[in-house]
Amino acid sequence: MLNSLRSILQEVNSANDFGDLLEIIVDRVKAVMNTDICSVYLLDAKTDTYMLAATDGLRQEAVGKVSMSAEQGLVGLVARKAEPLNLEHAETHPRFAYFPETGEEKFSAFLGSPIIHHRTVLGVLVVQQQQRRRFDESEEAFLITIAAQLAGIIAHAEATGELARAISPELEQDSASGEAHYSGLASAPGIGIGTGIVVALPADLNAVPKRRTGDIDGELAKLRDALDSTIKDLKTVHQDLADKLNPEEIALFDVYVSMLDDNSLGGEVSERIKTGVSAQYAWSRVILEHIRTFSAMENPYLRERATDVRDLGRRVLGYLQQQQHEEKHYPENTILIGEELAAPNLADVPFENIRAMVSAKGSYNSHMAILGRAMGIPTIMGAVDLPWSELDGCELIVDAHQGLVINSPTAQHLEAYEKVYEEELSFAADLEATKNEPSVTLDGQHISLWVNTGLRIDSMLSLDRGAEGVGLYRTEIPFLMRERFPSEEEQRQLYREQLEMFSPHPVTMRTLDIGGDKSLPYFPIEEENPFLGWRGIRVTLDHPEIFLVQLRAMMRASIGLNNLRILLPMISNTEELDSALVLIKRVYHELTIEEGYRFDMPAIGAMIEVPAAIFQIGEIAKRVNFISVGTNDLTQYLLAVDRNNPQVAELYHSFHPSLLKALRLILDDAKKYNCPVSVCGELAGEPLGAILLVGMGYEFLSMSSANLLRVKAILRQLNMSDMRELAEQACLLTDTFAIEDYLNKALDQPGIARLIRPTSSPSLL
Repeated sequence: MLNSLRSILQEVNSANDFGDLLEIIVDRVKAVMNTDICSVYLLDAKTDTYMLAATDGLRQEAVGKVSMSAEQGLVGLVARKAEPLNLEHAETHPRFAYFPETGEEKFSAFLGSPIIHHRTVLGVLVVQQQQRRRFDESEEAFLITIAAQLAGIIAHAEATGELARAISPELEQDSASGEAHYSGLASAPGIGIGTGIVVALPADLNAVPKRRTGDIDGELAKLRDALDSTIKDLKTVHQDLADKLNPEEIALFDVYVSMLDDNSLGGEVSERIKTGVSAQYAWSRVILEHIRTFSAMENPYLRERATDVRDLGRRVLGYLQQQQHEEKHYPENTILIGEELAAPNLADVPFENIRAMVSAKGSYNSHMAILGRAMGIPTIMGAVDLPWSELDGCELIVDAHQGLVINSPTAQHLEAYEKVYEEELSFAADLEATKNEPSVTLDGQHISLWVNTGLRIDSMLSLDRGAEGVGLYRTEIPFLMRERFPSEEEQRQLYREQLEMFSPHPVTMRTLDIGGDKSLPYFPIEEENPFLGWRGIRVTLDHPEIFLVQLRAMMRASIGLNNLRILLPMISNTEELDSALVLIKRVYHELTIEEGYRFDMPAIGAMIEVPAAIFQIGEIAKRVNFISVGTNDLTQYLLAVDRNNPQVAELYHSFHPSLLKALRLILDDAKKYNCPVSVCGELAGEPLGAILLVGMGYEFLSMSSANLLRVKAILRQLNMSDMRELAEQACLLTDTFAIEDYLNKALDQPGIARLIRPTSSPSLL
């Protein structure tokens, strides 16, 4: 059964489209289970019925016509109860129903399994047999396993519209518009309208975007150049290793070379290019098809050849991508799209050309989403059903208020979104009036508004918007943008620029915080559970050579300015803190006593983002000059929710009662030791979050520069007493949604409501 399951899934993964996939399922499951009939029924959301979408054993004319509700037939019973049904005498069951239009004879044996995705029954997988038969436990388990594997595929088909077309074959996408909608997680608010530009990892055969071409001869020439370069490499390696390998191993290089000629892979790809697709896309499709063919073979030796084909495919693709990199163009209205966007993807793109970013992987608090909010770029993460590789060059609308990507929008929708975009520009212009105003509440209480930075453009925007300091400078970003560790002098120059830019205001520099969702390409960290693994202070304490160089660069950069503050991330116990402080004092001693530099000892802070640290605030406060609360990681650790996993993204709640209690506890304990506390997590940049934090007693908030003016504007319209009352009442509530609903209703006042929700997306009905 396991071999059969593996074989079926390999065939499913090679299916040309969703209809082909369903046919593979019913055909192969019927054969493996040796039954008369195998059928798939899929939910038609419009009619709330389960439609026959594919069958092997019933009349094909019944597909798309026979359906039943959850109250009809055995299929409906499986769907309603959301559990398998195994019957030896199905015809005697009170829910048995006979549909003559399917051409089925009355059957006895019935086994059905629900297809469930995120608690919704999307369909039912059924096998039937005329002969009386009790399907055994292994057969039942097999069908359940196939159904579980189908669930994600069907959910994807639902999102892309393929499911609707499978249920109703006559239904085709509106040929006049071709408009298609895809959902993701709204991660940095705003509207982006422009042209999709796909970025992908180098030499990843599965991540090559589908690009059409009008220059077939040019693409054929690119292929020829890439093949020639690869053949040259192979022959060079062949010569270098001729005296080190046996004849059989050497012969493999000759096989590689022969595979690239016009009678083999080279010829296949050339024919594919002539259909009007790019050399990269044609090459990746042909190679993946061969990999699947070899992987499905029974012979172990031939099956292993899939690895050889994959290696060869990557070599050629690398040359093709190198050619493209040299000619890559980013239009003025670029919508950046990728399977998993990361900071290095921004390196080659002019900042002013980016209108929005969309990533198939990640969530609201992924590192890329945080960068999107920092730069004020509308961003959608976790668009798992987005056919991202096919959107290169497509006209797109990104609605990052409600997490919607629209491909090939109608003229009506384009006009509606352009109007909203203009409203957003107008709102932003109105906020500009507050940039020179003091950050005080209506009754005169000053609240320090700082910024989280990491990119030079972000720092410039922060200064323009009246930031009073930097609450978090992410030093890992310059590390992420390089192909090696930056030297001490390179770091010193970067840090000096930041310190000078904000002088005399304080600049809080977090020491290198890698791990989790931030991995350096030249220092990879591969772990089963990275967020609970080697990250933050754990990495730098294990590699003091990295930590000491960074500390030296920071302190040398502060000479003559003395506005540096050093923040230590991921502190979970006092031993880590003490170890870091020893190294910090050592560097200060070396620079001032041994090398003769003159500067003040920087203020040292601990970042509170691990739940264990909440209950050690007193001991931590005794050792440091300030405390900074990182609400992003603190929330994910308190709630045991991976903030990068879109499957559990809805469980990540910024207003969770446990988080609010933790925030109050941190502040109360820190006050006992007169230790200043700031919040540098994303919660500080949300208008409702800022109101809650100020109401609790926090006086230092650090946020993305894009949110600074909005937070300042809303604080200037509220009294401290009102915010204290709001925070007090909110902390008494026991449900996340009740807290948010309470705050929204309490603040539903002219002027304030608009600052909380500045614009609304157009209706697409």
